[in-house]
Amino acid sequence: METLLSSLGFSLFLLCIFTFNGLSLSFSPADNYLVNCGAFLDSTVDNRRFVSDSSDSSNSHLHSSAQTFSLCAGSLLPGLPQIYHTARVFKAPSKYVFDVKDPGTHMVRLHFHQFSSSRLNLGNSQFHVLINRLVALTNFTGGNLLGPKVMEYLIWVDSEKLEITFVPAENSKFAFVNAIEVISAPKDLILETAQYVNGDKVENFEGLNRQAFEVVYRVTVGGPKVTPFNDTLWRTWVPDDEYIKSSEGSNKLYFAGRIKYQDGGASREVGPDNVYNSARLIQSKNASIPNVNLTWEFPVIEGYKYLVRMHFCDIASISLGLLFFNVYVNGNLAYKDLDLSDATNYLLASPFYADFVVDADHSGIVSISVGPSSKSMAYTVDAILNGVEIMKMNNSVGSLDGTLPAELVSKCWIRRSARVLLPLIALMCLLLSFSAIIHRRKDYSVPWSKLPVDEPEMAPKQGKQQLSTKV
Repeated sequence: METLLSSLGFSLFLLCIFTFNGLSLSFSPADNYLVNCGAFLDSTVDNRRFVSDSSDSSNSHLHSSAQTFSLCAGSLLPGLPQIYHTARVFKAPSKYVFDVKDPGTHMVRLHFHQFSSSRLNLGNSQFHVLINRLVALTNFTGGNLLGPKVMEYLIWVDSEKLEITFVPAENSKFAFVNAIEVISAPKDLILETAQYVNGDKVENFEGLNRQAFEVVYRVTVGGPKVTPFNDTLWRTWVPDDEYIKSSEGSNKLYFAGRIKYQDGGASREVGPDNVYNSARLIQSKNASIPNVNLTWEFPVIEGYKYLVRMHFCDIASISLGLLFFNVYVNGNLAYKDLDLSDATNYLLASPFYADFVVDADHSGIVSISVGPSSKSMAYTVDAILNGVEIMKMNNSVGSLDGTLPAELVSKCWIRRSARVLLPLIALMCLLLSFSAIIHRRKDYSVPWSKLPVDEPEMAPKQGKQQLSTKV
């Protein structure tokens, strides 16, 4: 019994050490702004404190016109974090301004959840969102939200300020937001170079880290959902079941061992343990190599480039140098004979990722596949994938949503205001003109007087003189 207690105590001691080490190595961003919009009190979500944007708060980043107000849900919203029970509503263009201590890539997350109150229904909103000189959203409406939605962006910031502007749309009355996150990203999150896959050609794509991205899909392959609580960058990874199209001959795998992160390789901020410790794989169980590919398909919008990031970690091989496979993007060979042993400096269970840039065509689909290569071997693992991220890249006018640049989107409010003011100005001009005409008539009018009816009598002599004069 004494031995059992000693073993238990030693295990708890090790657990405390690993927990402390994990906490001490957790990511600590230089810029870390969490805003609870429309609330008068701070809220805590996943051990993170969202600060009220009330004007009474010394930490408020809200720079707005007088046409903004707080809105609280008309009823309790069970099961939802407190940040979704309030919203900041804007009836004119308004913005949040954040000081940037660490220039470079920043993660911006906008939280939206529509609810009704006696004062307003957020489902009737329609608005645009600008992040610095980037168009993030156009004609976004709360009426399409079935639940909380988080829009996530990766923005390159080379100035001392980051501004998020909300502009009510032309045919709408207001904009809103429930919560905002602005966090400086790790320097290795987006690197400078990726592989541009254009048909049969694969060439370098330079300046990747200076682009703006909207995170469209973040998927863990073969494993359960990963929540922000289990991710050092507070991300959500969803299971791949909805996106996998051909899984014949594949297996899911869960790895209970330790993921071995290395300096210069994929860090825990690039992908958490809970993504790399699960996978789907193709495995040869006899002397023949399966002639199958694993394929995933993701709906996208034509006219944009997309960053496709694929996460790999060999948690399946029994020895180094046994796993070789091909990687395909949109049906084109993007990486031939990928050798994870070589890519990770010959260490099993060590993560690796590959970035590809592709154009979205008229099909509206980005597909990725992994499958055996000419170097694959029998009785071994012949392909593996642990995770995938799909990010939309800004177009040539600096927009992630539409073809208008930020200058024209911001002017829509001016045009809308002009349409409201012009009839009022015309009415005022008519009233002033009518008033001027009335005053003019008064100035030129002659006073009216009564004409005499009876003529005065004249003496006979005076009358004769007058007659003689006339004659």
